[in-house]
Amino acid sequence: MKVFEFERGLLSEKTMLCSARCPLQRLNKVLYILLGCSLCCSILFALISYRLESGVSTASVQSKIGRFPKLPLLINSRQQIVDNKRGLVKELEKEINVLKRELSYYQNAMYESGQKRAKKEQSVPCQSGFGIAKCQVLHVAIVCAGFKDSRRVVTLIKSMLFYRRQPLHFHFISDEAAHLVLKTLFETWKLQQVLVSFYDTEKLKSHIEWIPNRHYSGIFGLMKLVLTETLPSSLHQVVVLDTDVFFLADIAELWSLFHKFSKTEAIGLVENQSKWYLGKLFKNLKPWPALGRGFNTGVILMDLQKLRRLKWSHLWRLTAEKELMNLHHTHLADQDVINAALKDNPYLVYRLPCVWNIQLSDNTQSEQCYGDVSSLKLIHWNSPKKSSVEQKHVEYFRNMYLTFLQYDGNLLRRELFYCEIGGEKEDGQLHKSIPDNDPCHEYFAEQQRVRRVHLYFLDFDIEQVDSDVTLVAHSSMDRLQLVEALLKHWEGPVSLSLYLSDTEAQQFLRFSSRSHVFEKRKNVGVHLVYKDGDFYPVNYLRNVALQQAKTKFVFLTDIDFLPLPGLYEKLKRKAVTYNMKQKAIVIPAFETFQYKLDFPNSKSKLLELLDSGIISTFRYSVWPEGHRATNFHRWRSATKDYKIKWEKDFEPYVLLERENMPLYDPRFIGFGWNKVSHIMHLHALKYEFIVAADAFIVHMPHAPSFDLISYRFNKNYRGCLAKLKSDFATELEVKYAVKFS
Repeated sequence: MKVFEFERGLLSEKTMLCSARCPLQRLNKVLYILLGCSLCCSILFALISYRLESGVSTASVQSKIGRFPKLPLLINSRQQIVDNKRGLVKELEKEINVLKRELSYYQNAMYESGQKRAKKEQSVPCQSGFGIAKCQVLHVAIVCAGFKDSRRVVTLIKSMLFYRRQPLHFHFISDEAAHLVLKTLFETWKLQQVLVSFYDTEKLKSHIEWIPNRHYSGIFGLMKLVLTETLPSSLHQVVVLDTDVFFLADIAELWSLFHKFSKTEAIGLVENQSKWYLGKLFKNLKPWPALGRGFNTGVILMDLQKLRRLKWSHLWRLTAEKELMNLHHTHLADQDVINAALKDNPYLVYRLPCVWNIQLSDNTQSEQCYGDVSSLKLIHWNSPKKSSVEQKHVEYFRNMYLTFLQYDGNLLRRELFYCEIGGEKEDGQLHKSIPDNDPCHEYFAEQQRVRRVHLYFLDFDIEQVDSDVTLVAHSSMDRLQLVEALLKHWEGPVSLSLYLSDTEAQQFLRFSSRSHVFEKRKNVGVHLVYKDGDFYPVNYLRNVALQQAKTKFVFLTDIDFLPLPGLYEKLKRKAVTYNMKQKAIVIPAFETFQYKLDFPNSKSKLLELLDSGIISTFRYSVWPEGHRATNFHRWRSATKDYKIKWEKDFEPYVLLERENMPLYDPRFIGFGWNKVSHIMHLHALKYEFIVAADAFIVHMPHAPSFDLISYRFNKNYRGCLAKLKSDFATELEVKYAVKFS
């Protein structure tokens, strides 16, 4: 069957190897044309909006447009709007929306067509090309513990998903931290034909903690020894991987090597690519026994059915007990024990081709395995230095690794084939019908997105204290410089959600690794929400950060506000002083337009700057309703906290007790009403608002967001937002019997 495939900017005809019997796997790539047009127009719209916001002439904007040879069809046919700035933006935005709706229509049509075709064709199965049934599930077991390992394993997963043509079932042997991170990641990633299971490492420690291990992996480095006992008895074969490997080929090709096992061979391994087990690396090193050079256990094919029948758990324990009488501890964790057990039982091992585990250790001789790097299948960073290790072709391997590290994980979501696998949850996220003629089509579609979330991207650790307060905030890459400033003003716990692309996530990782502020802090929980869509999902971000706050109390703020130095201690005292149930402590908000500000370290200093005009009450000239209820006139002379009444459109920054407080409504995306709606909810729940007389925060200047520009110039956007606000108020009125009018 002929399909169109988008490659190097051209449409070319390709013939599917599996003929019409198998569902189309690449047809939706043609939709990248529409997606590219939509993206290009979006960038153009942002450029024009920025120019208009800055007061640049329309002629100047059109000169910029002229640099894009493919876009005159969108602009030159509308010369009548040259003198109408807002009209130009409006027409361009209309073109963007048309393209996006076409893209959505064709995606949904392709999805439905693919499903119908696949259901008809399922009775005529075909193979993947490696002698494996098309819908056979491939099982992968990975030991993953801690926040750093959880971050590393994502690159491995991306590389597998990029090449795979089979359903996958991941089996994670994980501690509490990795379980939380990976469970949330897969739930929000919404991958097709992927299943995930978890096994608690705490329940396994008693089986292996008797083995002394000097490897940096600690007790987790021994967990692979008990996989035959840990994984379900119904599971017969599994590929076992370390977290520091990544694929350069389809995992189905590796899985197909199970067919080459003899009747007794039950463990497939690649030979060790250093002289470690030959005892020639270090003068005083006495390695564990091994067959020849020994084997590396970063990649294992395990025939669990055979291993259980041969009582593998008994075999390796006997060997370990015997060798520990003389060697006292392991150097390389499970690898030492497995090698010694295979030395005693050599009939168990099947030698995998070396290209399936190119080991980049400190003393690697892996280059002797291959002639051409293009023939390699899997790379293994098995040195503590990881990608900083020295090797002949390390630059090539590093570039391939960075490709997957920065690869947009959202592109791996779409269904490549049709297979019904047991346990997979139905996902209607991308296919829920929204009428095309609905003027708020685009806005409502954005509300339905479930964005990929990676919790605790950096190491995190705090001591639980009943009276402690976590600062909750969110940011994007363009305001990252404000994060360091905030952390200098707030020494307490922080839960911060960042809206980043996969590439920006790595830029942030480099930034944080070089930051003295981040280096000193382990009480900052950083949670990534990966970019997807055209709107900034502000309340989604707030909820992610709020739900990961580990303290009893939370201070809800924004990243562009700097708190009074010492505010953390003040709020901790207030949290203890007040009975915080259904109370919201309002922190008065001010602003400055000076990038270099001698920040006030007291209320009296702030009042001096307020009187001199260097600081003003927040948004008093453009949005007085937002903070008018704070009563700044009373605050100037107040020496004690005072109660205030809720007013319409009130949106203060508040200290709250985390238990039983409502989350933000994630339907509010982009600019407008996102905090207002949350404060309305608190009012509906009869929260009492109390202004802190001795506290304040100051908004620091920054460039306007794209969503703010869209709000100002897009009447339809404002209309959709107003409708949502009205619906939200009605919902609260019905639920809590309150009136907001």
